[in-house]
Amino acid sequence: MSDTIARPAAHTITPAEHARTGFLSRYTGGTAALYGLDLRIYFDWCATHGIDPLDARRHHIEAFETHLAAEKHNAPRSVRRRLQTIRGFYRLAYADEYIDRDPTVLLRMPRVHRDITRLVWLDRFQIGALLRTAAATSPAHHALVALMAIGGLRVSGACAARLENLHQSTTGEWTLTVTEKGDRPHIVDIPPVLHEIIQTTRNGRTEGPIVRKRNGDPQTRHGAYAWVRALGAKTGIPDAHPHALRRAAIATVIDSGASMETARDFAGHAETSTTELYHRRRGAAGVPGSAITAAIFSNVA
Repeated sequence: MSDTIARPAAHTITPAEHARTGFLSRYTGGTAALYGLDLRIYFDWCATHGIDPLDARRHHIEAFETHLAAEKHNAPRSVRRRLQTIRGFYRLAYADEYIDRDPTVLLRMPRVHRDITRLVWLDRFQIGALLRTAAATSPAHHALVALMAIGGLRVSGACAARLENLHQSTTGEWTLTVTEKGDRPHIVDIPPVLHEIIQTTRNGRTEGPIVRKRNGDPQTRHGAYAWVRALGAKTGIPDAHPHALRRAAIATVIDSGASMETARDFAGHAETSTTELYHRRRGAAGVPGSAITAAIFSNVA
């Protein structure tokens, strides 16, 4: 009888896995986790169908698109986002010479219709009511709502904001530096009213998260959603949620007549085209272009 102990065969990392690792290494945090999930779903589908991801062609990816929509019942927006991840993966794989052609060239992407009438647009009176309700609840609730509604921060940025990242200029103005999507630093101008709200959260502290839970831990994204939902219920705004506060802030800056570049910098967007999505308000709040031209040109005709 042999005394040799059988060792499990070592897993050989495939070129496709190397390519996936290289792609995901470019991202961190929630973005890396989300892209990792997208690629895991795609790689699993490829394995089920006996396809090496690096050998896939456009018709394979279009079949995967059909799988997501018809079998997994992903919404068009979700399908499009997953395909964008896959397209990014193949673009890098081509640049890194794992493949000699990019199979996502000419890939048909699902059309996504953005119905702005279904978005939650909070007006200034609703924002004011939420701020008052939050102030009556706790300093942390007040700061959370104010950072999004006045500072225009994303919910993740508001939860990650820290006291030590508040800075005062030589002329007295305050700014807050937060890390946004893609690990981009975003400097937020802090007006006096927002600075006063932040000050109420200090409780003798000079560092640490601005928005804290009762046990002192930083508030989380999910916890922030629960807080805003609860505040909305108290205020009579049942459809309130964190992004509605940020949307109201950005739309208000645009509606004030500020340039789109100013609104982009306020929102911390990488591209002005993203900011333009916040330009139109709901329903009758917008004026048809023909009404504007008729009012102007009829006076001189």
